[in-house]
Parts: sequence; C-alpha cells; structure tokens
Amino acid sequence: MKKENKQLLQQMERAQQRIKYPSLPDHAVALTNWQDNSANALTKSIIGFLNMSGHFAERINTMGTYRQGRRLKVGDGVRQMPGRYVPTTGVKGSADISATIKGRSVKLEIKYGKDRMSKEQKAYAERTIASGGIYYVARDFDSFKEWYDQLIESI
Repeated sequence: MKKENKQLLQQMERAQQRIKYPSLPDHAVALTNWQDNSANALTKSIIGFLNMSGHFAERINTMGTYRQGRRLKVGDGVRQMPGRYVPTTGVKGSADISATIKGRSVKLEIKYGKDRMSKEQKAYAERTIASGGIYYVARDFDSFKEWYDQLIESI
C-alpha cells in the first residue's frame, strides 16, 4: 500500500475518532494499522475506506458452517458423533463486499496473490453488471483507490 493511501486512511480514521471521542487528545487515539498484505487486510481496508467516506459497505460471508455432532451417552462413557458441513444459503459466487456508493449498487471481489475467480464468481459478476450494478475485482488497495476515484468522477 502506498504511503499516501495509508496516511489517508489514518487521517480519515482520526477524523472519525475526533467526532466519536471529542475530549480524547490526539496522542491517545489508537489508529488501525491499515494494510493490504492479505485478502483479509485488503477487505478490512476497503470496507473501512468506503464507510469512512460516507458510503455503506459490508463484508458478505458466503462460507458454510460446520455443525458438531451430538454427544451420546454410551454405557459409562460418552461418544462424540461425527459432525457435518452445512452449506451456505447465500448465492454461489457472491462478491466479498457489498456496497452502496452514491446510490449505486457496487460489488467488490477481493483477490490476493495468485487467487483467481471461480466460474460462479464470473457468472455473479456478469449478472451484477447486466442488472445495472457495478462490479470490481480488487487485488490491492492502491489500484482500488484509483478505480474508486474514477468511479466517483463518472457518477
């Protein structure tokens, strides 16, 4: 992440903290260490930036859950039954971030390193664009910020 983008995020966060805690001195404000060195860190940075910019952004979790098996009393002991994986009820291929920017529906897919889009994610992107939404694949914060600036100019 470029130094100026990291400083921008810290300035935005500091401004938010001043509003939330007006009596707290600047030196006492604990700022987030904004990064884009992993998919998780990039997602957090983009969501933070969008929300601090006055937009609405949220992380979409499409991962299923593991349900632990029941514990059964067998004789003098207890037996743990095997668990099972329960798939998500969400749409396959959903983007990682769902946002509303200036009234427009924006879906952001986070891809880090060698990670590539699945066929379900490509289909989701096509459906989003066909229905008038905006779809973007973010690989790092700097290119996301450039795309965001162009988007704001065009709206």
